[in-house]
Amino acid sequence: MSGQARLAFCAWAATLAAACALLPLVAPAGWLFQAALLLGVQSAVGTVVRRATPSGVPAVATQAVVSLLLLTFVFVRGDAVLGVLPGPDAVEAFGALLAQGTADVGRFSIPAPVTDGIRLLLVGGVVVIGLLVDMLAVTYRAAAPAGLPLLALYSVAAGLSPEGGSLLWFLCAAGGYLLLLLAEGRDRLSRWGRVFGGGFGTARPGGTAPPPVRTGRRIGAVALGIALVVPAVLPSLGGGLLDTARQGRGTGSGGGTISAVNPLVALQDSLNQPDNRTVLTYTTDAESTSDMYLRIVALDRFDGTSWKPSERRITDLPRPLPPVPGLSPSVGTERVTTSFRAAGWYAQNWLPMPYPAAEVRIDGRWRFEPEGRTLVGDRGQTTRGVRYEVDSLVVRPTARQLAQAPAPSPQIMEEYTGVPESLPSVVAETARNVTEGAAGDYERAVRLQDWFSSQGGFRYDTQVKAGSGSAAIARFLEDREGFCVHFAFSMAAMARTLDIPARVAVGFTAGAADGSGRMTVGLQDAHAWPELYFEGVGWTRFEPTPSRGSVPEYTQPDLPSPEQSDAPAPRPEDSARPLPEPSESEECVPGQGTEDCGAAAVPRDDGAAGGLPVGRVLLVAASVLLAAGILALPALWRGRLRSRRLEGGGDPGARTLAAWREATDSAWDLGILPQESATVRTAAARVVRLGRLEGEAAEALHRLATAAERALYAPEPRPAQG
Repeated sequence: MSGQARLAFCAWAATLAAACALLPLVAPAGWLFQAALLLGVQSAVGTVVRRATPSGVPAVATQAVVSLLLLTFVFVRGDAVLGVLPGPDAVEAFGALLAQGTADVGRFSIPAPVTDGIRLLLVGGVVVIGLLVDMLAVTYRAAAPAGLPLLALYSVAAGLSPEGGSLLWFLCAAGGYLLLLLAEGRDRLSRWGRVFGGGFGTARPGGTAPPPVRTGRRIGAVALGIALVVPAVLPSLGGGLLDTARQGRGTGSGGGTISAVNPLVALQDSLNQPDNRTVLTYTTDAESTSDMYLRIVALDRFDGTSWKPSERRITDLPRPLPPVPGLSPSVGTERVTTSFRAAGWYAQNWLPMPYPAAEVRIDGRWRFEPEGRTLVGDRGQTTRGVRYEVDSLVVRPTARQLAQAPAPSPQIMEEYTGVPESLPSVVAETARNVTEGAAGDYERAVRLQDWFSSQGGFRYDTQVKAGSGSAAIARFLEDREGFCVHFAFSMAAMARTLDIPARVAVGFTAGAADGSGRMTVGLQDAHAWPELYFEGVGWTRFEPTPSRGSVPEYTQPDLPSPEQSDAPAPRPEDSARPLPEPSESEECVPGQGTEDCGAAAVPRDDGAAGGLPVGRVLLVAASVLLAAGILALPALWRGRLRSRRLEGGGDPGARTLAAWREATDSAWDLGILPQESATVRTAAARVVRLGRLEGEAAEALHRLATAAERALYAPEPRPAQG
């Protein structure tokens, strides 16, 4: 192999080695083999043209044209002339694919699926980088500057990777670049004469390397050391689904601190995932899971640009955890135990768990942040595949306890009621208008929640432009469309303008039952909600987001349960009693004697004058029939509606939704009033709890709810099993 061909091969290998850093970002990795093939053809064409002409311009131009033809054939050959020539239709198709790829990059979390658009970005980007490397290192014999495009390729991969780029991929990219430098140096030396195959140490007596070689080795060692050390001290993107925090700084029992970044974009990406990948599975002894919110972190600092957690000190994990701040013994609580298992791909620095946790049993390097009662991994510890058990409290305050809560401490008021000067005045004005006439902080909080969730005309939409600053809140209040982050941030900011301590929690809703007694939490269960502080109760969850999560019972009006109805329940012996005797005639006046009264009440058979009052009997009969018909109309309508719903017509999705509506209406018939703001999953859990369903009945209802969710949100609804 000639020196030039060897150099071209090393340029091809160096580009592929740097491209390997992109592998953790997408799955599967078949795109890399496609890029390797196109790069190989591009490199071979350059080698052939360079042998034919001494000028470098024809080689670069030919390689660029061949690369374009190859990309056209691979990606848009159906719109190209003769399958390879990029005409107007092919250019338009390229533009559509690039737009799709850009949108997909923003939608999907890592590892993203290799859509056609993402594949074009990956393969096309690697081919362009390969062309630049080949041009610099082979055509113009400048291997050192060729490291710049290789560095750009690796930097993009490392910046997007959830782990900031692993050592393996760095070594691959660095090894490829060093191989390219060695090949270029050997080719340069070969022009001066013969290159000895022995080691450099044999070039001088005594086995020592000549000064230029020693200097080169030192430069290489220093450069490699800088390349390894500098990325370690520079800030980088963290890992995890909702990457809300950096890792703790400091070791030992002395604590250290923890700081965090805004999780807004990551949460929106999770909600827009087409595949609801499982994040956690858990089992619990709680009676109901509708309120089982799994909190990751609390965002308590609003600087006008975004909501972030304050920098806090962390300590070793205590067992049990300290008492819950602000919680009075007079408030009803129930201790529940929940066992969790995180998915093997889910690498999150913060530990999802119910709030407030009382004790956590987990292995690994986990630290405790007391203010938010959260656990954070230390020295690289993440949730990847961990198993843990949490004892938590289900806090059940009454509306009266919340309404009569005393004023919080000055420290709480100072830290959790501040708003930035950049917050538009419309936020505070809207908060005052919505809560006008409210008796206290609790009633103001409930009015804010109800205004967002049902009365204010807001619409839930995860495609709305993300934003968490002051301007984004004002825009959300005007447009009235957004997803959970907008609702939570806006309600918390408005509560603070009313001097109600508030913060925002980020985590997951309860998930869904999988039919085997376990609950499954997926990417699309990611959620954000506001927490407001009430003295004696502590941090209290509210739910302003329509169609997401569950509205807390302490914010709902008290409704009589089916078993506490004011009307007396019918008794079995009532049906056996004889019907009442006919009432006495209106013309029977007391005091005229029983005989006369009896004669007026009972029809005679002797043909006496007057006979039966036929007109009155017919009128009474008609009235009775009309009243019976009116009373029977709801039952007749329900029967007809049930028959139409269950007759099996329409597509599978329509049949599933019809069955779900019939199930909720049947629950209504039995006294379980529907909640318009509840999701399908929450409604099912509520019917199971209030209807005291157990065993197969409860599982059947959860299966129906899962099928209804698929019919509502899946691109192609599939019939539920069972």
